[in-house]
Amino acid sequence: MGKIITFGEVIMRLSPPGNRMMKQSHEMEFFFGGTELNVASSLSTMGCEVRHIGCVSDDFVGESAVSFIQSLGVETNFIHKNEYPLGLYFLEVGSSVRASRIAYNRLNGSFANINPEYINWENALEDCEYFHWTGISPGISESAYEALKEGLKTARNKGIEISTDPAYRSNLWKYGKKGPEVLKELVSYSTIFIGGVNEINEILGAQFSSDKEGFIEACKELKQQIPSVQRVFDKIRIGITASTQQTQGRAWVDETYFETELLEINPVVDRIGTGDAFAAGLIYGLKHFDHKKALSFANAACAVKHTIPGDINYASVEDILEVMNGNSGGRIKR
Repeated sequence: MGKIITFGEVIMRLSPPGNRMMKQSHEMEFFFGGTELNVASSLSTMGCEVRHIGCVSDDFVGESAVSFIQSLGVETNFIHKNEYPLGLYFLEVGSSVRASRIAYNRLNGSFANINPEYINWENALEDCEYFHWTGISPGISESAYEALKEGLKTARNKGIEISTDPAYRSNLWKYGKKGPEVLKELVSYSTIFIGGVNEINEILGAQFSSDKEGFIEACKELKQQIPSVQRVFDKIRIGITASTQQTQGRAWVDETYFETELLEINPVVDRIGTGDAFAAGLIYGLKHFDHKKALSFANAACAVKHTIPGDINYASVEDILEVMNGNSGGRIKR
């Protein structure tokens, strides 16, 4: 099987330990992550060959980030360096009725200033089977958008499977382009859509409801307007409190609707990266299982990530399969 390629920002997360607020803490934990890197790292943990493409700072912070990525088995030959600082975000982890809070510092970082000319996409996509991108990257800067678009065009010409999580973050789009229009353009290069009614409504300017019937109609309209999209997979998250979540997957494939069972996570250790765990689980599942089992695997991967601190899902295939198969009692393995 060929490599999986991801493109996106490497970002550092700074967070007070435990469930403290920043104003009551005098120390911070840090983790390296980033939406697409989280997907790459999870897939590598599951035994896939993965290459990440991006840009980091040309200093000891960027060097540490690359070293960390390499330690996870992800290839870094196409991660470039520049003089801008690594992007950051700050997270206060909530609990029970208190929500988590995030503040970003990324719009003048190294990835935001990526030079599209530095990426040789023909070489970067060599031996590639899947190319995964998200709506975060083109929202960060025009140069990131241009780099991604060139990569998608090259991947499409090579007949590579292209998966997208077209997450729309309105607070990112500061350089003059309209997010929904750009995302619709970029989704037109993609074959697998990882998103639900909210994402489809944003891209198409529609108002479909979020229930089963609305989801099906939204998928039909998406495929009508963007024929390249062949399969749609959605992660449903039900927040009971900050400490209790439920997850479920649903899909529209070959004019057929199917869904997974509902999984409950209580207590939640860390919500960050759970959508990325779903995407990674789905890509792994599509490479190894049928569509229904792939969706169940993705939902289980998402659930397991809620129990792991940091941005990345370190769970193995065996860990995820156990939860998928109903062994969620958490008994000690001896």
